[in-house]
Amino acid sequence: MRNALNLMRSRFFAPFFWTQALGAFNDNVFKNVLLLLVTFVAVPRLGWDAGLINNLAAALFILPYLLFSAWGGQLADYRDKRRLIIALKWLELATMSCAALAIWLDAYALLLGLLFMMGTQSALFGPVKYAILPQHVQRTELVQANAWVEMGTFLAILLGTLGAGILMALGGSQARLLIGATLVIVSLCGLGAALLVPPAPAQSRGQLKWQPLRGSWQVLSSAWHTPRIFRALIGISMFWFLGACYLTQLPLWTSHVVRGQAGAVTMLLAAFAVGVGLGSLICARLSAGRLEVGLVPIGAFVLALAGFDFAAHPALGTGINTLAELVAMPRFWWMLLDLTLIGIGGGLYIIPLYTLVQIRSSDEHRARMIAANNILNALFMVLSAAFGAVLIGVLGISLHGFFAALAGISLLMALVCAVLQARPMMRISIFVLVHMWYRLRIRGIENIPDEGAAIVVCNHVSFMDALVMGGASPRPLRFLMDKPIYESPWLNWFFRMAGAIPVASERRDPKGMRRALDLVSKALQNGEVVMLFPEGRLTRDGHMNEFRRGIDLILKRDPVPVVPAALSGLWGSWSSRYDGVPFKGMPRRFRARVCLSFGTPVASETVTRESLQASVAALKTSIDNHASNKPFKAPAMLADTDNVTAGPAQTRD
Repeated sequence: MRNALNLMRSRFFAPFFWTQALGAFNDNVFKNVLLLLVTFVAVPRLGWDAGLINNLAAALFILPYLLFSAWGGQLADYRDKRRLIIALKWLELATMSCAALAIWLDAYALLLGLLFMMGTQSALFGPVKYAILPQHVQRTELVQANAWVEMGTFLAILLGTLGAGILMALGGSQARLLIGATLVIVSLCGLGAALLVPPAPAQSRGQLKWQPLRGSWQVLSSAWHTPRIFRALIGISMFWFLGACYLTQLPLWTSHVVRGQAGAVTMLLAAFAVGVGLGSLICARLSAGRLEVGLVPIGAFVLALAGFDFAAHPALGTGINTLAELVAMPRFWWMLLDLTLIGIGGGLYIIPLYTLVQIRSSDEHRARMIAANNILNALFMVLSAAFGAVLIGVLGISLHGFFAALAGISLLMALVCAVLQARPMMRISIFVLVHMWYRLRIRGIENIPDEGAAIVVCNHVSFMDALVMGGASPRPLRFLMDKPIYESPWLNWFFRMAGAIPVASERRDPKGMRRALDLVSKALQNGEVVMLFPEGRLTRDGHMNEFRRGIDLILKRDPVPVVPAALSGLWGSWSSRYDGVPFKGMPRRFRARVCLSFGTPVASETVTRESLQASVAALKTSIDNHASNKPFKAPAMLADTDNVTAGPAQTRD
């Protein structure tokens, strides 16, 4: 929480956050006021067709994303983003000033035109919104920053929707005056916040060209040629597809299933928006400054399970329920809980994907990747409208069937993501389980290099060491493990997925030892981190055994930095040899305090077995003495790559 508050106080983030949040609030006040005016005033007074006008309004809002997103990406890449944000806030102020005048004069046709202008401003602002963050916040703060932006956006959408309803309920000239004043004042506040945004210089040079169709095709083609980014963009667009489907059909669900009125719609929307905000913050908390793509399939599974439960709710009576009556119904609160969980799943799902696009995109083309994302989002939102029209309007599927279909799509997404990100998902699952079983405290986590090959060596206390180490490490670790355990018919699939490296003793299988060393060498040459227990076996008395020569053989082949580490607190546990035989009887301790310390990396040129053993022993003594006096730093937990710890195994070198 302290890091989050520091971020919100930072002059490099807070002004941008409020610029974005105020803009999202204003957009939704205007959009919802317009829809209410058109539906309840313009249609009866002017004889307009309600369905035609609502569809026209939706098209006017989406069309700018298809026309201007690519150009907006070029602008954000080729121009200082601060200047661009300020210019776009001036455009917002001009648009909202005209909107205030049009509302006062009942100029409904002009309001529809201004909706297009608002969509244009949003389409141009979109690429800047996510492209500026990597320039203003550290990489370790990027997940947290994205979480705050996403939470702020959804809460602003909710408050804007509520504000529009409250202002419209006043009626008459008073409502028109307050709506206009709100639009202009909020625009001025957003402009003031934009003026405080620090400079963000252009990341590349090029000639600006507005080529709506060709430009859109070019940015999509550029994203397509970066498969990992393009998959993330499709994943983000699927979230907006599902979100648009839920939000579009919630009023109909409220009418036919909840049997409620406008207040019930607001509560359902609020539950979804609050859920997304909570999910974003939970994601930031679990990630602790690291990109953790393993959360993506987990978030999709939450979306699916909560979605199926939501779709199974029966109608709440046969008559019209007042809001007070609904609040007294446990089933209504169950619906709200389901929508909150759907939102939480969405937050867990979407934040790592946005962060992946920001990190994996080059500085010169990051804004254009965000522009490609906006184009795809717009296309998928149009597809969501067609999906709803076909299923409900043409095929006559019930609302329960429609929401069950959305849950089925979420489940399919979860399965695909689980296959593509199996190791990261396994890793975060292990992390959660380890932290449920132990009170794990970690220090020196920053000593593991952010990039490049490295070896981590640690004392070997229990069969849980590998899980604890792998769950705590900020990068995925490749483990050497005993070959007979690796070949266990029940767990071999797990060890294979984890990327474990099987090894037998040189005396038992000389060729197998050489194959294991070859696999370790290949992993190091690929820039991975390999975890070793140089003792080669579990301690039988709680004291460290002598380090074996395997570490010397590995470093002779591949001289890479070595990070010493030490574990304390697992001796005497169920998985240690404290009683002679591990896993004897039932576990005696739950939530035991376990301490893990990483030392300063040592250059391979100065490493010897003896010096490493001395470093690990010194770390262990330090944490043994330190653990009872003051807490360790909270772990920086999770990582963004495709490997994960191996299972609980005795290892050999």
